[in-house]
Amino acid sequence: MPRAFPAFCCALILAALPAWALNSGLGAPPPTVDRQTPVATVHGFIEAAHAGDYRRAAHYLDLDFLPRSEQAERGAQLARRLKFVLDRKLPIDFSVLSKSPEGDPTEPRFDQLGTILLNDVEVPIRLQRVVGSDDGALVWVFNESTVKQVDKLFDAYGPLLAETLPAVFFEKPVLGLEPWQWLGLVVVLMAGWVLALLGERVTLAFAMRLAKWTKMQWDDSLVGAGRGPLRLPYYAALLALGASVLLLPQPVHRAINQLCYSLVIIAVAWFILRFLHVTTVYLQDKVSEHAEDEGRLRSLSTQLAVLRRVLESATYIVSAALLLMQFEVVKSVGVSLLASAGLAGLVIGLAAQKSISTLLAGIQLSMTQPIRLGDQVVVENEFGTVEEITLTYVVVRIWDERRMVIPISQFLDKPFQNWSRSGSMMLGDVLLQVDYSTDIDALRAELRRILENEGRELWDGKVQGVVVLNVLEKTLSVRALVSSHSSKLFDLRCLVRERLIVFLRNHPAWLPTVRSETRGLAQGEQPTSPASAPTPRA
Repeated sequence: MPRAFPAFCCALILAALPAWALNSGLGAPPPTVDRQTPVATVHGFIEAAHAGDYRRAAHYLDLDFLPRSEQAERGAQLARRLKFVLDRKLPIDFSVLSKSPEGDPTEPRFDQLGTILLNDVEVPIRLQRVVGSDDGALVWVFNESTVKQVDKLFDAYGPLLAETLPAVFFEKPVLGLEPWQWLGLVVVLMAGWVLALLGERVTLAFAMRLAKWTKMQWDDSLVGAGRGPLRLPYYAALLALGASVLLLPQPVHRAINQLCYSLVIIAVAWFILRFLHVTTVYLQDKVSEHAEDEGRLRSLSTQLAVLRRVLESATYIVSAALLLMQFEVVKSVGVSLLASAGLAGLVIGLAAQKSISTLLAGIQLSMTQPIRLGDQVVVENEFGTVEEITLTYVVVRIWDERRMVIPISQFLDKPFQNWSRSGSMMLGDVLLQVDYSTDIDALRAELRRILENEGRELWDGKVQGVVVLNVLEKTLSVRALVSSHSSKLFDLRCLVRERLIVFLRNHPAWLPTVRSETRGLAQGEQPTSPASAPTPRA
């Protein structure tokens, strides 16, 4: 009998072993629960919690310190609370977790995700390898000491209204967000935009009052340029604040942060572009008020235009680089390019040789200024006005309102005519063929009368004159010389030509006349045949 008693006790112990299985109050874990390695446990918990399946997520916690009757309800609650704490305070780096069932060789029983500060004390978030079932299989779960701290961590970092809203707001998550988070996100997006508009108006109104104290108009225009760009930083700040209150999952929170960062970059770039425009216009207006030399004014306008293009291009490039460098894919590509910078630089340089040379030509043209905005040029046998100068091309407005787009390198490589390079005044001539009996002084007087009356809007009052340019066999070649602005010279020449022709028509004797001479035959001279006789002339 004494020998049978120990055997009976062992049988009782073995019969009770199923009751000692991990989290026996939760029942058998679903087949999808993988707790073989620390990585699998953390990944499974995050996936189940973000999917709203908190009962499945509870199987990744050590709940044996709770009574069996409370493990199902409290386990789901603790899993949900732990999700919020991890999402807000502890970004999970799966690379630090062991992928082996035995865990970290230096500490085979534990694996630590990190620590969270609570009341000036670092609370470790740990996984522990424990017996998971009655067959003695070992599994990894969040250990008991970590689970016991979940409530305190949730009280410190959890959502404010989590325990007061109806349960429907915490059920059936969509894309990892619970209904209350979706509702809060919509409110943050809409209210943030309204508050950003209000903040922009208040800030601009205050800044405009300060700008009115100065005599310059530049700061007034600069304040106006802030309308639009200033709205985005306010919106980004409110959006980031709202996202932190909503306790969004790490992927969503990271996306919101990237969006806020992008909005700030866009706002800064937008304001820089506005600043360049306002400053360029202000400088041009300021110089035009005091500049007496029109050529100097056009020269400055050209330099400002090209400099603005350069700075705008740099702004676009830097902004695009900052936006793209947020993404890991672009970062890895950038690192790879830097690693092979020599070869990449050579390939890019050869491929973009023409583009780079064109950009450099644009900068060179702005420095040497063979052409300026408003110059009258003759290029490709077309006369026109330089209307726009960029870093890669020049737009010339042809006299008939066509636009000729010319690569900027052509103005450095090929000859062209610039009629207003050294000044706006040009000389133009009108050639006439008149009779020898023409009164040249009368033509000079008529030219002066034309310029002082019909042509007073076209003539600059500097040069006018009539000279006999050449003596031909039967006529005189007369040249009328006038001066005008390069843009008005063609019209003035046409006017002078028309009026002088009318003047000559009123004096028919001065028009070109072909004369013939007849004389009698000498004694003994035979008349020539009709074929060889000279043609009579009128």
